[in-house]
Amino acid sequence: MNRQNVYKILKERGFVKQVTDEDAVFDAFKKKQATVYVGYDPTASSLHVGNLMGLMALAHVQRAGHLPIAVIGDGTTMIGDPSGKTELRKMLSRENIAANATKIKSQISCYFRIDNKAGFAVHNADWLLSLNHVDFLREIGRHFSVNRMLTAEAYKIRMETGLSFLEFNYQILQAFDFLKLYQSHHCTVQMGGDDQWGNIIAGTDLVRRVEGARVEGITWPLLTTANGQKMGKTAKGAVWLDGGLTSPYEYYQFWINCDDRDVSRFLAYFTFLPMKQIGELSKYEGADIREAKAVLAFEATKITHGEAEALKARAASQSAFGDSEQDISSIPATHISIEKIKDGVYLSDVFAEVGLTKSKGEARRLIKQGGAYINQDKIEDIESKLDAKDFVDNSIMLRAGKKRYHRLLLA
Repeated sequence: MNRQNVYKILKERGFVKQVTDEDAVFDAFKKKQATVYVGYDPTASSLHVGNLMGLMALAHVQRAGHLPIAVIGDGTTMIGDPSGKTELRKMLSRENIAANATKIKSQISCYFRIDNKAGFAVHNADWLLSLNHVDFLREIGRHFSVNRMLTAEAYKIRMETGLSFLEFNYQILQAFDFLKLYQSHHCTVQMGGDDQWGNIIAGTDLVRRVEGARVEGITWPLLTTANGQKMGKTAKGAVWLDGGLTSPYEYYQFWINCDDRDVSRFLAYFTFLPMKQIGELSKYEGADIREAKAVLAFEATKITHGEAEALKARAASQSAFGDSEQDISSIPATHISIEKIKDGVYLSDVFAEVGLTKSKGEARRLIKQGGAYINQDKIEDIESKLDAKDFVDNSIMLRAGKKRYHRLLLA
């Protein structure tokens, strides 16, 4: 394979926020095949859009001829990362963590090849859960300064609300991960979100102290949308990578509905399109920007769910916006029994039940504001009810706002 300097690629596409030593990182990727790791704590059964930066970064690492390692943090999840949190994370059982880890490892393989040659996925539970506490404190803990640890942004924030001793150990364990990966895979670069900078620096320092070796760290910017919303959050909650939690159609819609101001950087982050093509798409303005968003939505959905699902989602999206000849089967659907609607059911209740709104109260406000539709007709009365006569061929289309659709099927 023709090896490329992946640091140059990552920087051009906007993945670099902070770096320990830019010249050293540039040279490491330029002179030889380098090994890079990113960690993923399995706190849920699926990763979400907020995790995509790391997945795409590791994919670029592999595509450039270098070695990516995804560290499944089933060991560190036993403690919980305090970074970006104002309170202690919910503790999960070992069984729950293990089940999540299995699912997440499968998801990661959608983004780059995991074959123990061109790419790796390892579990830090393999080395963390068997540690002898006293030996670990003597051999590893002695290299850490409490005063220095408390200067980390994650700890400073939590000191105001209460930092547990359990969470205080997280940085040490993440640093130990870097040491173990250096020893077992000669991994010399760790990447993470900018809130992980303190943890990454701790790891580079530990490797230097124990092995006398120089390793590096890179962070990418913490993502918010142009309107200040946390990346990957919608009215319905997180945008999951698991198609069973967020359907390919909903995933496609998330991207096509992004703010116009986000299109250019999202194309650079979340697709593999050449930067020259992204530059051309970024010039689109006004109504034409919808075309650039469609490219973003299709490419992002293809990476996560495959080309077939991306084609179906695109066809369903086009149908929802007026092309009746297109297949709408990919639009999320809920079955409702004829028994349930025989006496009529409030549409505000239906909108909440299918997830188009967070609550019945929000649904009523949406109707009052003129943003709720049934079969393309605006719902005028907040007391409107749904019954069997509203169904056409045992189906109706619900819409919240301009772009969020849901099919209701008569069972």
